[in-house]
Amino acid sequence: MGIIVKDRVKQTSTTTGQGTLTLTGSVDGFRTFADIGDGNSTFYCIVYGNDFEVGVGTYTASGTTLSRDTVLQTSAGNTTKITCTGNQEVFVTQPADKNAHDGKAYVYANLFG
Repeated sequence: MGIIVKDRVKQTSTTTGQGTLTLTGSVDGFRTFADIGDGNSTFYCIVYGNDFEVGVGTYTASGTTLSRDTVLQTSAGNTTKITCTGNQEVFVTQPADKNAHDGKAYVYANLFG
C-alpha cells in the first residue's frame, strides 16, 4: 500500500535514542496514529524544542510504534535521525517536496473554483 496521510494526527513519545518510537499519549484535540492503520506507512514529523525530523515511518498497532524508515530532513539540514530525548511530539505531515502542487496558484483556483 502507498503512504497514508490523515489530518490532525499527533501523539507524544517517551522513547529515547534513534530507534523506533513507542507512541505513548494522545494530544487533546488530535487523532492517534491508529487512524493510519496497522502496517501502513505515513509521513511523520518528530519535534522536541528546536529539533525536528521529517520522514517516512510505518505504524504498528501492537505496541503502538512508529518505525523511522527513511529520514527526509532534519533541523540539522541532513538526513541523519535526531536523538530523541524522551519528551517529544510526533505528528503526521505532508513534506513540501512530496506535494503534487506545482507552484502555480491558478491550479488550485481551477480545481476548487
